[in-house]
Amino acid sequence: MSKLIFFLGGAGSGKTTLAKALSRKYKAAFFDMDILLRPAAEAIMTLQGLDPSDRDSPEYKHLCRDLGYRITMDAALDNVQLGIDTVVVGPFTKETETTNWIEQELSRIGRSLEDTDVRVAYIYLANEELYHKRIMARQSPLDEYKLANWNTFTASLARKQVAWPLPASSVVYIDNSEEDVNVALSEVERHMYGN
Repeated sequence: MSKLIFFLGGAGSGKTTLAKALSRKYKAAFFDMDILLRPAAEAIMTLQGLDPSDRDSPEYKHLCRDLGYRITMDAALDNVQLGIDTVVVGPFTKETETTNWIEQELSRIGRSLEDTDVRVAYIYLANEELYHKRIMARQSPLDEYKLANWNTFTASLARKQVAWPLPASSVVYIDNSEEDVNVALSEVERHMYGN
């Protein structure tokens, strides 16, 4: 049974770093919504006369957000259908709050929770200061809106509960506050692959 593993969490939590490390070790297909959407988002935002590096404003969310998740899930589901373990990275805030979202997505490829091992690693940090420090350290133009609107943006960092009907053992919340990423990675690996 192939695995569909979601890495969720706020910006700067380290979900992409952990997801890449797990994918590399287990040779799982890797799909990061930010990477998959980037060319389309830059074109759409530019055509609208908006900042092509913006990934957080209301305008970006209206124009690009849903497209990014559709592109990501279509690519991920194609690999799940091939029986390939698949890792997906993104905040998925609205999706995780919708109870039947994962079942609807799997039904697009004739699958269900009975024949697909869906797991979630929700990655978070201990406090807002640590998120700010890590986002600043990235020095990415994609973070400029976040930093300029920090007081509003921090609402997106609150931990969310995953509403999907998964066994409790399939969803793990991991504090990635340690400087050594291997601390969180070993926990991720144990929950996702039993090692």
